[in-house]
Amino acid sequence: MASQAVEVEKKYDVGQDAEVPSLAEIPGVARVGEPHVDTLEAVYFDTAGHALASCDITLRRRTGGVDAGWHLKLSTERPRSGDGSGGSGSEPQRRRELHAPLGQPGVVPDSLLAHVLVYLRGEGAAPVVRLETRRTTYPLYGEDGVHLADLADDRVSAELLGAADSAGDAAADGAAAPDGEARTQQWREWELELVHGSPDLFPAAAEILAAAGALPARHGSKLAKVLALPARESGADAGPKSPGRNGPVSDLLAAYLAVQIRGILAHDPGVRLEEPEAVHDLRSATRRARSALAAYRRLYSAVAVRRLRDELKWLGRVLGSPRDAEVMLARLLEHTAELHPGLASAVKARLDDELGNRLNTAYRKLQKALLSERYFRLLDDLEAFRDHPPVRPDGAAPARKAAGKLVAKAAQRLQRAARAAKRSHRGAEHETALHQVRKDAKRLRHVAESAGPVHGKRAAKIAKAAHRQQKVLGDFHDSVVARDVLAKLAAAPDLPEAVASAYVTLHTRQVQLAADAEAAYRKERKKSRKVLRGTVI
Repeated sequence: MASQAVEVEKKYDVGQDAEVPSLAEIPGVARVGEPHVDTLEAVYFDTAGHALASCDITLRRRTGGVDAGWHLKLSTERPRSGDGSGGSGSEPQRRRELHAPLGQPGVVPDSLLAHVLVYLRGEGAAPVVRLETRRTTYPLYGEDGVHLADLADDRVSAELLGAADSAGDAAADGAAAPDGEARTQQWREWELELVHGSPDLFPAAAEILAAAGALPARHGSKLAKVLALPARESGADAGPKSPGRNGPVSDLLAAYLAVQIRGILAHDPGVRLEEPEAVHDLRSATRRARSALAAYRRLYSAVAVRRLRDELKWLGRVLGSPRDAEVMLARLLEHTAELHPGLASAVKARLDDELGNRLNTAYRKLQKALLSERYFRLLDDLEAFRDHPPVRPDGAAPARKAAGKLVAKAAQRLQRAARAAKRSHRGAEHETALHQVRKDAKRLRHVAESAGPVHGKRAAKIAKAAHRQQKVLGDFHDSVVARDVLAKLAAAPDLPEAVASAYVTLHTRQVQLAADAEAAYRKERKKSRKVLRGTVI
């Protein structure tokens, strides 16, 4: 596993002849430690189109200094894919930095690669820039001896590499372009990076550094400078503009969809690394995007929306298999604690074998899907829809009024489903009807969330009421599925009598839990009736 840290720093452009000022004069700095010099050699990896750098991501292998190895830097507030932004020149940068051992020169460690596959999307990461930096580091200490920060005085030589073949030896070694025409640059910069100090150190140091000729850097990273990527202005919005009450209703979907896309990109690495709750989080972002597209579909090209909804449905199913198996296994294992200890261990072993194998199979299919061209094409299509939405004329309607109608429509849909469930016959028909209520409650919740920017507390209240119904019906659904799983397991041939009896006990428990959940739903529906009846916001 890669080690992690949060880097907080600010970069400055300085002239070649600038002198490092008396850093002990910075308010809060008691003394400056002995400076030390390192020679750092780094090769940066990216695609030919700079897919990583354009998302403010840097991947490098560096030798020299105390932290030699592979480094991956991710913005803590990651800009949207493809916005061409670097970092902010006027504000300190906060980046999540992952480290891995040096390993092989041309082989990106899997622990880092998992974090960037969602941006590479099937392309290989090859050497694009080589840097040699002569760094003089000045440690800054406070009155109590705490190491506050380091000022790094960097003299940099950069070489822009050609499109080397990542499979070849030249690429592995970070060799220059075969035609010998790789461009070079030299410059000097300062970096003020916190160690244990407060961010207040940055404004405290501003006057002294400026007097020495330092200006806020015009690029967020050395790589961005070499590739000539524009700096991101302080406070610049990385996504669609914030929706206004009188702005077009299409702005609401654009903003909501942008949040879900960021969620998908953020949670994808966790799924690949099998981190807890990552599948749930990625699935939730996928469902939200699909719900919003369904609600706003009449405002956009039908073909474009249908294609996205179909592909998001596919992704949701792929994510759902391991998640559902994971939830079911955890649920049943928890309830085995109610059995006799000796019998509980035997039942746990059988559940682990049956449902654990199902979970592992589903995870393998999911990992394969996340490496597929279909998945990467879906990501491209979502971003294209966000950046260039195929809006119909109705999408220009005032957001507040139009969004209110969409929320009211979703609420009416939920109420119809609830009435249908109430009229349904007990058994499978009733269970299916309640599952539809749950899905419609989920859609209402997501649509109300999307209307939040123009309807505020009212939309939040509706989303909360819908979520309560969704949650208790989720418990009902889980109990029904667990009941059926246990019935199937209990029917297996040659089952020891004690184990079969235990399955019956667990089955009875799930039946009771389902009844309890349905009763809770009836209470929640009654409680929500005033909020949802005649919903016009």
